[in-house]
Amino acid sequence: MTSNPPPIPGVILAGGRSRRMGSDKALVRLGGISLLDRAVARFAPQVSSLALNADEERPGHEALPLVPDEIPGKAGPLAGVLAAMRYAAGGEASHVATVPIDSPFFPRDLISRLSNNMQASRSIIIATCQGREHPVFGLWSTALADDLATWLENGENRRVRDFLLRHDVREVSFPLIETRLGQLDPFFNVNNPQDLADAEKWLEVIE
Repeated sequence: MTSNPPPIPGVILAGGRSRRMGSDKALVRLGGISLLDRAVARFAPQVSSLALNADEERPGHEALPLVPDEIPGKAGPLAGVLAAMRYAAGGEASHVATVPIDSPFFPRDLISRLSNNMQASRSIIIATCQGREHPVFGLWSTALADDLATWLENGENRRVRDFLLRHDVREVSFPLIETRLGQLDPFFNVNNPQDLADAEKWLEVIE
């Protein structure tokens, strides 16, 4: 981690089922390195502490505390966000940062840029690229944890964007990555084996 990291804890969201991949995404290797190790290497320098949101029975990262969902039944990414909020609520930080396990190219200045827009203590700040929202790349006010928990009690409430409509949300736009193969969305995610094959090609031209 950097010598003066922002006072914002981070949580890597890895609580999904990985159905389209066919195996645990955290252990899938890109360029010989697991997606989990890549996420740790990219995210740790940006935050003050780091944890992993995943099931207790799944393989984790020995250096990271495990933060499982408190909502049973695979309630989607918002359940991971809630777990992240609870993890951070015991400290002094007003917000917690989240990134998903399956996006190996997210910006190395993600949190510094998002935090520049953290004017309100109850705000949510999310990343966008080319007008498309990427809400799981965000800073979430820990003060909203109880509201999110109550909202998730209704099994119909699972969409991230529906929850965002309830709150003050700031958007921060990030540019496409220019490469000799064309432009790459920095929030490209690896959902299936074909995405993984594509990621291997992108890896050759950006790292």
